[in-house]
Amino acid sequence: MSDTPFGFGLPPEEPEDGDEGKKKGSPGEGQSGGQGGQGAGGPANPFGFGGFPGAGGPAGGDNPFAAMFGSMNPNDLGAAFQQLGQMLSYEGGPVNWDMAKDIARQTVSQGTADGTKDASVGPAERSAVEEAVRLADLWLDDATSLPSGSGTAVAWSRAEWVEATLPVWKELVDPVAERVGLAMGDVLPEEMQAMAGPLIGMMRSMGGAMFGQQIGQAVGVLAGEVVGSTDIGLPLGPSGKAALLPVNIEHFGKDLGVDKDEVRLYLALREAAHQRLFAHVPWLRSHLFGAVEGYARGIKVDTAKLEDVVGQLDPQNPEQLQEALQQGMFQPEDTPAQKAALARLETALALVEGWVDAVVHAAAKPRLSSADALRETLRRRRATGGPAEQTFATLIGLELRPRRLRDASRLWASLTDARGVDGRDGLWEHPDMLPTASDLDDPDGFVHREQMDFSELDKMLGEAAGGGSSAKPDLKKDDKGDDESPEDGGK
Repeated sequence: MSDTPFGFGLPPEEPEDGDEGKKKGSPGEGQSGGQGGQGAGGPANPFGFGGFPGAGGPAGGDNPFAAMFGSMNPNDLGAAFQQLGQMLSYEGGPVNWDMAKDIARQTVSQGTADGTKDASVGPAERSAVEEAVRLADLWLDDATSLPSGSGTAVAWSRAEWVEATLPVWKELVDPVAERVGLAMGDVLPEEMQAMAGPLIGMMRSMGGAMFGQQIGQAVGVLAGEVVGSTDIGLPLGPSGKAALLPVNIEHFGKDLGVDKDEVRLYLALREAAHQRLFAHVPWLRSHLFGAVEGYARGIKVDTAKLEDVVGQLDPQNPEQLQEALQQGMFQPEDTPAQKAALARLETALALVEGWVDAVVHAAAKPRLSSADALRETLRRRRATGGPAEQTFATLIGLELRPRRLRDASRLWASLTDARGVDGRDGLWEHPDMLPTASDLDDPDGFVHREQMDFSELDKMLGEAAGGGSSAKPDLKKDDKGDDESPEDGGK
């Protein structure tokens, strides 16, 4: 697990400080949301909140809301305090998503640390993306039995990626943020809740703002790195829409020495493969997101520590609250339920990414001279803790383990050799047929193990329901014609 889960840690990297544009009433161009986290408090300050405006120190260094207020010149001071009041009066859900969106868009507008700026997508780039996805789908037809899942292909700017993916980030983060936000009220006795009501309300508003700030910063940074809508192994974009980001693809391939058309096509293969999997394995999305919700339900807080801290808080002394937050007053405890949910999610994501890696390699290897180099580049990008992995760890406390991804890819490739494409892809028919974490440790054992066959059971259930034989094809190709009974082939 991450040392800084639940959106309270530092973002994966900081955009360069700037001094541009200061719009009244909207996030300023001059500071990033994480700047405060590297001020006087340094890494020990997980929320990035220093002193308040006017308390001394350089603008942004001690400014707790630098991401919103820019460099705080006198002309903007009134607007800054107005926005501060709006933040403190926030009464929405566990995350202030309006703030998250504003900060993400602001981070995108600043450009990445190397100076690359966002840009609108032109007609030529849109046509190139559409053609790449179309060709990728044709190649994938030979590498997988799952049909195309890309109804449309789109080219996004970074800002468009933020807009399109925020609804899914909300679905991912809200369960965790809500559980953490309610932790304080859950552990206080009823009589104390009445006495501390105003303080709890203020802290929840601040909590929503802090989540919003961190998530907005993280998503904005991630928008400068991702090349599509499925980089972290989850379907972040709308269903059936394969999306690529031309400006990031160009930056990704800049120093690879590979023709840009090949880079675009290889990345289109990955995007289209993800789309096929999520479109034709209907239980997969809910399985992944359900693991996140299970993780949230398992969150427990050190109640004794929290009660002790809350009992000593002086509402008249905001510095006490800041110190308590810095010392991890909301730091959750690891529980068996959390560990089980995280293990389930990590394994499922590894299987998704491993399958995509194996299928894309099978499709690209005979056709692209740079297939091996591009594959290794993407693997190393993940293995070195790429931004997607770090952002996901920051938001929900999960770190993807690159070793699992390589193991999963090797297992899927072995399954292809042993059972063919149909036999391999048939394992997605039911979650109980998929490899487990222990199977990733022993891929050969799983490949040659007798597998469950649900086809006869599905047929019997279909007939019992009056629908005749099941409409599902028998994707299992590894049986040798033996007549297994439901008891032998099913659960």
